[in-house]
Amino acid sequence: MNIAMLIDMAAEGFGDRIAFGSVDDGVTYSQLRINAQRIASRLVASPARTLAVSCETSLLIPSALFGAAWAGKTYAPLNYRLPQNTQSELLRRLDPADLADSEWLKTSKELENFIDEPENPAVVLFTSGTTAEPKAAVLDHSQLLAYQFNTVEFGGAEESEAVLLAVPPFHIAGVTALLTSTYTGRRVVALPQFDPEAWLATARNENITHAFLVPTMLARIVSTLEESGGTAPSSLQRITYGGARLPISVLQRALDYFPTTGFANAYGLTETSSTVTLLGPDDHRTAHASDDPTDKTRLGSAGRPVPGIEIRVIASSGEVAENHTTGKIEVRGDQVSGDYLGSYRDRSDWLATGDCGYLDDEGFLFVEGRDDDTIIKGGENISPAEIEDALLTHPEVDSVAVVGIYDEEWGEKIGAVVVTRTGSQITTDELQTWTKEKVGSFKTPSVILMRFELPLTPTGKVMHRQVRFDLEALGQQSET
Repeated sequence: MNIAMLIDMAAEGFGDRIAFGSVDDGVTYSQLRINAQRIASRLVASPARTLAVSCETSLLIPSALFGAAWAGKTYAPLNYRLPQNTQSELLRRLDPADLADSEWLKTSKELENFIDEPENPAVVLFTSGTTAEPKAAVLDHSQLLAYQFNTVEFGGAEESEAVLLAVPPFHIAGVTALLTSTYTGRRVVALPQFDPEAWLATARNENITHAFLVPTMLARIVSTLEESGGTAPSSLQRITYGGARLPISVLQRALDYFPTTGFANAYGLTETSSTVTLLGPDDHRTAHASDDPTDKTRLGSAGRPVPGIEIRVIASSGEVAENHTTGKIEVRGDQVSGDYLGSYRDRSDWLATGDCGYLDDEGFLFVEGRDDDTIIKGGENISPAEIEDALLTHPEVDSVAVVGIYDEEWGEKIGAVVVTRTGSQITTDELQTWTKEKVGSFKTPSVILMRFELPLTPTGKVMHRQVRFDLEALGQQSET
């Protein structure tokens, strides 16, 4: 199997449709296939096993993705925001590799047929490394195709449909969006640099129907609408969000500002070829409109497994946990990899996601955070998410990150970095009092650091290592 078959099928099935860009001057699926064939013709003669790219989302990105696959080589998008020496180190880990640029699109020769059964994996993605150094996740063609074949229909999109791609190309959502859009026939419009005003303007001007956002992006869009008094683009049929936890308070505001848009929460990992559970639009609207506390709680759910995926939770005893019992989340299915460069696993085994959570009686998954984010204070396990949610209920708090920091007496104590709304005069003492009333004194942060913004990775995830470093530095200063 080869993901190149997706662009080949699209070019044969609806080749005149615009695949990438605006309606007026975008590139059709037939033209995108030619781009892939040209890149493949240059790559197939090279000893390199990998084609790397380091740029914002542009025509080169889908061309290189399908071009590498067409030639039977591996596609590796790098984080172009990293320092040059760091990118060079990533390229060294991929050796032998070629680094493509826009000149590759000017090759005149075309490789007519793609390699049916490539020996090389389809994609290598370097994980964001919020708590550790990046790992090189390896995804095979069959794993990426399993997600497509199990979840979407070939040619299922109307010709008028368009997806706004604002996540960077080195994010698994960026790769999956290109594959899914090609398979369904949905036009891709790229927003190389995210900005909430630009996102809203592009959505209106391009009649965008679908979008994927990480939670920080969605929060900024909602804040922009609140501050400007604006209304949501009327063309938007669905917003899918994922990649990190979205506070329920932000989600409720988003549902109000986008009243006719369907929302979907997609939970997945780079190692799982994207989404493994989904909370769909009907679940969102039902929970948002309900007065039942159980229904409201479901807004914080990651949904139920997509077709072809099994989910289980392992308790501290090592046994499968009962419903509503928190444990370590594991996943299994044809789209699940869990392989890294130099380290490969048995595909029949369950993959430990590194996340903690629980399943309810109807099979909805609730993700409570990373296993290594759990705070152990005086021998008691504390979920940072519970404290973050408590702080976020304060009307002057915009965003927050909670971590455990070293404490001689308790082992760990609770620290929080808080970003307040513009013009707020709230103090750390007031925030501690607020949190104490919500979750009790034992779970109240003993150290709170006010910041203008949280440290985020390029994919919108909180950099917990930096948060912990800043809080420990503050704690040391207060002791001297």
